[in-house]
Amino acid sequence: MNIIKKMSEKAKNMPGAKVPTIAFLGDSVTQGCFELFMETSEWFGSVCDYKNVYHNRVKEMLAVLFPNVPVNIINAGVGGESAKDGLARIERDVLAYSPDLTVVCFGLNDCCFGMENLDNYISSLDCIFKELRAAGSEIIFMTPNMMNTYVSYRVEPPRLVGNAERAMRVQEEGVFETFLDKAKELCAKHKIPVCDCHKKWKLMYENGVDVTELLSNRVNHPIREMHILFAGMLINTMFEN
Repeated sequence: MNIIKKMSEKAKNMPGAKVPTIAFLGDSVTQGCFELFMETSEWFGSVCDYKNVYHNRVKEMLAVLFPNVPVNIINAGVGGESAKDGLARIERDVLAYSPDLTVVCFGLNDCCFGMENLDNYISSLDCIFKELRAAGSEIIFMTPNMMNTYVSYRVEPPRLVGNAERAMRVQEEGVFETFLDKAKELCAKHKIPVCDCHKKWKLMYENGVDVTELLSNRVNHPIREMHILFAGMLINTMFEN
């Protein structure tokens, strides 16, 4: 991808080479949310860990590969948001920084609204991709992790049991899979590389891995170690496309 070419040019201090900027547009996973806790009797909050979120791991890996090249990372993740929400704030949170590459990751929240939200999800992604392309940004679409496949007794706080039940249904009934399949079809249409992390999670699940235990909130937030997987797959995508 051009982002690697730009990293290389900056490493060689070539004329006109500038510090690369990579933006990450997504939901709570992109924001850096992990465990949940009750803030009040009516609302819960997330533990945010920006050191261990996958895009910081990407930055660390790029620093190993190009040790004399700084990289600007834009964290444009917002908890609870859908692709439609991301589109609404793309100018403020992404385009304003003129990114060389934007990693887009939505689907976890979108699919929880059911199949009736599929067209909205795809049309929003389509507009996001067009906006980024028009602004001159390269794009990678990263598919999210799997959600819980059962309701764990360790879901905290207990008021989130309903969320866990809903996530399990859309995961086990194939709704989530349908959303991501349609998103990948859209990426093929736009010739956008896909970093298919969901496929990797599914492969682990099919080989006996308890993927629910790989979720820090036992619903949809990956544990810190799994963010390293995301980062490694993104680096591979940058080099292989």
